Amino acid sequence: MDKIILASASPRRRELLALLGVPFEIHAPEVDEHTDLGATAAVQALARRKALCSAQAYPGRVILAADTLVAIDDRPLGKPADAEDAHRMLRLLSGRTHHVSTGVCCVAADGSLHSGVDVSEVRFGEMTDNEIRAYIATGEPQDKAGAYALQGIAGQWIEEVRGTPSGIIGLPLPLTRKLLHACGVL
Repeated sequence: MDKIILASASPRRRELLALLGVPFEIHAPEVDEHTDLGATAAVQALARRKALCSAQAYPGRVILAADTLVAIDDRPLGKPADAEDAHRMLRLLSGRTHHVSTGVCCVAADGSLHSGVDVSEVRFGEMTDNEIRAYIATGEPQDKAGAYALQGIAGQWIEEVRGTPSGIIGLPLPLTRKLLHACGVL
């Protein structure tokens, strides 16, 4: 079987997919990530958009795509535009519980689509403004949905997780395994 195509430039998704022992190569498609949908519908739509774009470039190959959004009060928080935006997001999350949704879409070699969404709940501890500024200065929040990384420095403020830690990081392994199995992989 050919290597599958991971339709993502995310180093975190690469690391997580490698844990499944599936040989893969990268194709990071350029897609419009704008959507007015709520978090769950948005991650489904964006994962599908990425998967279908890569499927056009690699017909007959198994494609895996994912998209992750953090949402609080039903407001999606994507990746911060700059330090000020990261500060705003972290201030919103501080001392509160939020949801992390990751949509996963696989295109089988025969072109059939298999998809799902993993939703987890994360309770974030209180952060002072000084802690937020110091965390932003590390650079970690810049390319992360919701301006934090569970597996990184921000882990010290994560008080509780209900759901799939790998989904919060960007690729829910149980769902991914199930979808790849439906595509004849694993």
